[in-house]
Amino acid sequence: MNLLRKGRRWPKLDSSYNGSPRQGPVRHISPAQLNLERVHEQNRLNVQKKDGTKAPEPAPGPAAKGKPRLLLMGQRRSGKSSISSVVFHKMPPNETLFLESTARIQKDSMHSFMDFQVWDFPGQVDFLDPSFDLDAIFGEIGALIWVIDAQDDYLEAINRLNSTILNLQPSYPNVNVEVFIHKVDGLSDDYKLDIQRDIMQRIQDELSDHGVENAPINFHLTSIYNHSIFEAFSKVIQKLIPHLPTLEALLNDLCRACRFEKAYLFDVLSKIYIATDSSPVDMPSYEICSDYIDVIVDVSEIYGWERPKEYIEFLEGQPWSKKLEDQVACRDAESAIVLTDMKRPIMLREVNKYLALVAVMCEGSYEKMPSVTMNVESTVKGLLEVFEITKQRK
Repeated sequence: MNLLRKGRRWPKLDSSYNGSPRQGPVRHISPAQLNLERVHEQNRLNVQKKDGTKAPEPAPGPAAKGKPRLLLMGQRRSGKSSISSVVFHKMPPNETLFLESTARIQKDSMHSFMDFQVWDFPGQVDFLDPSFDLDAIFGEIGALIWVIDAQDDYLEAINRLNSTILNLQPSYPNVNVEVFIHKVDGLSDDYKLDIQRDIMQRIQDELSDHGVENAPINFHLTSIYNHSIFEAFSKVIQKLIPHLPTLEALLNDLCRACRFEKAYLFDVLSKIYIATDSSPVDMPSYEICSDYIDVIVDVSEIYGWERPKEYIEFLEGQPWSKKLEDQVACRDAESAIVLTDMKRPIMLREVNKYLALVAVMCEGSYEKMPSVTMNVESTVKGLLEVFEITKQRK
């Protein structure tokens, strides 16, 4: 398994690793200079947070334009900040118990296979107040994610959601509304479905009474303590990808050629799958594939250190006399493992620094790995071409 890594947000380790992660060359600074840098960083963060409860404005500069925006809204303590922290900042779910209630609008820019923004709105902010610029909030919206606490009285949350939809309909009729019925862990399956039916019925009845029929609303049962929150965000993100049918077609062809049971195209950092083949999603296999990514990333960060220039020149010298990329079969991470309980191999192939192709193979297909590797390599090239063409069009 060749593991040459670039562009990760996790710390790089070099060959002289002594137990403490460090990034780049060691920089010796005085205590006074260190304190000065800390003060500067704190001032920068304070400036970003200043006036956070006022009407938000689009981020300056051309890079901010065209970024789809995911708005996390709902009542106080419904779990919005916990969702954002777990999905996009890799916070362990148990640590979200210590998060403070959001006091101002939190804006995060996500730099991944596709740049997008996540805005976390405090539950007490009335963004329909005339002092707010609705176009600054909803102008480049990708999806409105409304979080409802399933373990609390949700009638007020439903009323606020209906009021929001009715106010947005005249100016933003095509806004995608995704309702996360959250904190369903610990509830029985029958009770979950009863709550979902009740919420759906109340929302649709009131909207219908006000003349809004067939509003684009989707409902998801979620929890940060299992993979359901990643599954829900996967479906939300997929609606923002214009070339999704092409990606799905490539994965369908790969599954047909290699007889894969399931194939996913994962965003490595968040473990959201941005595309999959047309077969139904099997949650146990999805969870295994998601956890497998963490294993490979952890191993890669240990052994994928940046090689010094002198060492690269040594590797490319005699007796090999070849560029390093010509000496390896694949510059990106690739791996395969056979699970003894399922007897089905799972293979992973890194597409680029943001994406990984993970597939569940059929029992016995491990013996056909040369053919599988060739087909996977062709699919990866096709995926990269799709993203390159899309980038050029933008």
